[in-house]
Amino acid sequence: MTLIRERTVLFADLRGSTALYESLGNAEATAVVTQTVKQVSEAVGKCGGTLVKTLGDGLMAIFATPPEGLKSAAMMHEALQRMVLRGRQRGASKALRGMKLQVALARGEVVEMAGDCFGDAVNVAARLLDHAGDNETLITGEVLDGLPKAHHGRFRSLDRITLRGRVEPIHVLVLDTSNGGDVAPTQFGDVIRSAEPDGIRLVWLDLDRVFDAAAMPIVLGRSVQATYCITDARVSRSHARIDWHGNTFSLTDLSYNGTYVRFGADGEILNLRRGSCTLHGSGVIGLGSPPTEPSAPSVRFEVLHFADTQPGQQFSGRSGG
Repeated sequence: MTLIRERTVLFADLRGSTALYESLGNAEATAVVTQTVKQVSEAVGKCGGTLVKTLGDGLMAIFATPPEGLKSAAMMHEALQRMVLRGRQRGASKALRGMKLQVALARGEVVEMAGDCFGDAVNVAARLLDHAGDNETLITGEVLDGLPKAHHGRFRSLDRITLRGRVEPIHVLVLDTSNGGDVAPTQFGDVIRSAEPDGIRLVWLDLDRVFDAAAMPIVLGRSVQATYCITDARVSRSHARIDWHGNTFSLTDLSYNGTYVRFGADGEILNLRRGSCTLHGSGVIGLGSPPTEPSAPSVRFEVLHFADTQPGQQFSGRSGG
């Protein structure tokens, strides 16, 4: 029987499974991933949804309404956090403790047939997952419209993003889980406590611009619709995103080729691998290649505190958007 109904579609993907296979071996890693996905998927039924299928280290589910889908996404993140916490307490491997979850939701007409689902909303949710950072939940504007007004303040707009295979860009929002504090951990485990920055400067070739927090998020990518367009074949259409989180600038990798960060002139190079880190001081962002490669498309960044500048000093290209 074929049914065509409006549904909220959810895709979830467990990140870090590759490291599990490297550290645990195929048999044990497969068991861990399967068990993790199973526990995460229990949130679907608890929220009145239907688990359509599991996809190796991910899953697809549908819900009658956006609030059910959003509640399920929150429960999935909580379930994984509990598992990771137990792993830390029991001395589990670093790979097991480093598992992350990305969730994406879209809403629209769905064709339900032979236990599977098809349609534009399915395609959008699946491709939107490519743009999610670690432990993030992304939704479309249609999902937001189906949520109670009281919940709208929990989301930040990422503007309109072009998804792979689609001509028209989609309005995308991210669930904001920041606590508003002024302490942010970096990927190195350091804690940065400083006065709130006023802006961030990005320089690639002769493209020199300064953005303030009100201009966030900034999408770095090859697409002409990207906030900061870098025309290099190694750069994805939407390669990385800079957000304003907890009074700091945060960089998230969205690409297939990777995003690399080097702090200072000769600091350690960090490979984000779909992860995030706090940007502080100055350094270089390598898009698709490490910044140590001479021909790599690299963007120099500097987190700015305008109060510390000398009178009359100018920041070329300052932009509020």
